[in-house]
Amino acid sequence: MAERKSAGYGEGDAGGAIKPAERIVETARRLFCRDGIHATGIDRILAEAGTAKMTLYNQFGSKEGLIETVLRRESDDWCAWFAAALRAAGPTPRERLDGVFPALRDWFAQGDYRGCAIMNAVAEYPKGDPVIHAIAMEHKAKVGAILMALIVQAGCRRPDELLGEMAILIDGAIIAALIAGEPTAAPAAAEAAGRIARLVIADHCADAHHHGPHRS
Repeated sequence: MAERKSAGYGEGDAGGAIKPAERIVETARRLFCRDGIHATGIDRILAEAGTAKMTLYNQFGSKEGLIETVLRRESDDWCAWFAAALRAAGPTPRERLDGVFPALRDWFAQGDYRGCAIMNAVAEYPKGDPVIHAIAMEHKAKVGAILMALIVQAGCRRPDELLGEMAILIDGAIIAALIAGEPTAAPAAAEAAGRIARLVIADHCADAHHHGPHRS
């Protein structure tokens, strides 16, 4: 799980003048990121957030409810960051598609990158958890919708096939960067996946103008 501030998508802060429930969420995000979901107990979250146990149960019902809230927040924030990063990559859909892996490279280069929050949560529940599985599928759909809009606008052929190929390259780069560990080594995963992606995108967009038929 990547903390919002260090991952480059938000300004998470477990302290400051924020409501107790929000402090719980932000503290849980930080601890889940650093130590994992299973290894982080409720008492530790409450102690570091400086809030009462009753607040947690009133707001989230249980640790499971808090986990769901944290993961949905992570998904929303990551997708908002990703969409903004692609918009900044250029004015045309094709340029924005080409900007996917440079955006990931910037994320991986953060000093305490720890992978994708959603993928990490799925890995912590190898026997499956219906809520976490649902959140993972929702996250996949949101990321897919961002990419598919650009793929269609760029006039790429076989858009579903291209989306599937891009998704595999993105997931592979995220995992490879996590395994690499060192901030100086992790960006190479995005660069390698990006080289492959450019070939794949060019193949699907061979009959389209480089900048695509529409501007957005």
